[in-house]
Amino acid sequence: MNIISLESISKQFVEHPLLRDITFGITAGERVGVVGINGSGKTTLLKIIAGVEEADSGRVSRARDLRVAYLSQNPQLDLELTVIEQVFQGDAPQMQLLRTYEHTAAALARTPDDTALQEQVTELVNDMDAAAAWSLEQEARTILSRLGIVELDARVGTLSGGQRKRVAMAASLIFPADFLILDEPTNHIDTETVSWLEGFLSRTTAALLLVTHDRYFLDRVVHRIVEVDNGSVYSYTGNYQRFLELQAERAAQQVNTESRRQTILKKEMVWLRRGAQARTTKQQARIDRINEMQAATPEAQRGDIEISVESRRLGKKIIELQGISHYFDDRCLIDQLDLSIANRERLGIVGPNGSGKTTLLNLIAERLTPTSGTIDIGETVHIAYYDQESVALDEAQRVIDYVKEGAEMSRTGEGSLVSATQMLERFLFPSDSHYTRIEKLSGGERRRLYLLRVLMSAPNVLLLDEPTNDLDIQTLTVLEDYLDDFAGALIAVSHDRYFLDRTAERLLVFEGDGRILSYAGSYSYYAEVLASRVATQQNEQPEKERRGASKNGGNAAKPRKLTFKEQRELGSLEQRVAQLEAQQVELEARITAASDDYQKLMELTTALEHVGAELETALERWAELAEIAEQN
Repeated sequence: MNIISLESISKQFVEHPLLRDITFGITAGERVGVVGINGSGKTTLLKIIAGVEEADSGRVSRARDLRVAYLSQNPQLDLELTVIEQVFQGDAPQMQLLRTYEHTAAALARTPDDTALQEQVTELVNDMDAAAAWSLEQEARTILSRLGIVELDARVGTLSGGQRKRVAMAASLIFPADFLILDEPTNHIDTETVSWLEGFLSRTTAALLLVTHDRYFLDRVVHRIVEVDNGSVYSYTGNYQRFLELQAERAAQQVNTESRRQTILKKEMVWLRRGAQARTTKQQARIDRINEMQAATPEAQRGDIEISVESRRLGKKIIELQGISHYFDDRCLIDQLDLSIANRERLGIVGPNGSGKTTLLNLIAERLTPTSGTIDIGETVHIAYYDQESVALDEAQRVIDYVKEGAEMSRTGEGSLVSATQMLERFLFPSDSHYTRIEKLSGGERRRLYLLRVLMSAPNVLLLDEPTNDLDIQTLTVLEDYLDDFAGALIAVSHDRYFLDRTAERLLVFEGDGRILSYAGSYSYYAEVLASRVATQQNEQPEKERRGASKNGGNAAKPRKLTFKEQRELGSLEQRVAQLEAQQVELEARITAASDDYQKLMELTTALEHVGAELETALERWAELAEIAEQN
């Protein structure tokens, strides 16, 4: 049964139809990924489904009492709230209770002798127990921590754009929803956090609809792909790899269908030119069919981006960094880095947000001056920098003027000259969009235009800072193919594991506090090395703890006591564990009874997995609190 259904949805954007007569539905627990080129209407489709934008025609039907959590591409937050207040802004009763508790507890912390506030907190604690809201609060703090947000009392207005997106994501993930709608959730988060998000979404029982360019993410999280193409949608059962296979089959089928239509039409036109011998009903019907075939037009084929731009000759000396250190507000981002960039270098840069990756690119591009050390750049080097903020874009300019400002004519990799207009068309900007102001373009279209301008400068060293943010998968695929044949050097900061595997042959890993390590090989190889290192450390930890206990003897630190809140939480956890164990037994019995009903079996199995995961989390937290309680 569908929890949401779209019937004949259409949406017009300026002069162009963006969505035309779209009909499809999503069932409970289903995981759907949405793909399509920038500007095809993916974000608009999500907004219509989320109810934040109206369709021009058609109907959206939702299941009764459906709880929807929506993460927009550019979330609008209250800049005056603290992080934790923003996260608890939902309308669900539990969220309202958490919001009230956090506000009252904060007031009590400021005036601990206020008896009225003490009574209010006691009542709220009882209400939190009854609503089982403690686990929701703990989950919110855990999610914020995993998303790299640690200062929960910081004002939202003081955060960067990427941090605000992560706060909005946390609010969406903890909201007790039946249906999650996420627009580009992997933007602005590092590779480790993307892996955590994969696991989180794989465990949730909520239905999921998301737009993302991360192909590994699509492979591992979704079970159906919806492609938005030329105003229509096409549904493919399976993950991203299966989608590629089915998409190729659809394209081949369209070619065959059009070929058959042309063959039949050619024969029918020969018959028509001979002249109908008599105007019988049968002959008139045949003539009408011919007229219909002539009027019919084949389905418009999606264009392909063409990236063919010359690059300049590169000499032997390229880029040399010696003893580079850089500090920001007394914080060391880069410490004594020596780095040599070779011809046809393929260097990927990874690490946590804020660790200094973009700073290194800015140093190489001479936008920053290092605190110490030297950067030597060869005379033949021509650097093009594709930065995160698209700083070269002037939103007031028209598309064609922006490109012409870079070059009226460009030379392709094959040596031919093409005009700015032709280059725009190669990057899927049709002629009727050339005089549109940049401010009217979608976020993805702006990034694609910026990429065109960067490549038109004929660089021989490319600096790419998070190039996969906001670019569609088709553009990324063509960019990766272009980089395969790029004769110069590439240095790319990215959290996109697929992109790194396709392009990088060496990695610089920023570990924080200025530490930077180098690994030869792809990102997948590095991930294996990292996993092996973590496993080794985990195995060694118990032995270190045993040795430490032996050395300390009776001089161990005095154990801490449970707080009042933790005592309440421990009691509620004992009840929750018992409830979850009972649910497990009940679900296992229902699964046995439903062995002949495949659909019911799948629903029950998913529910059992969710209960099992929640039970495991509850037991871990109970064990942690119980151990502290036993030490006193």
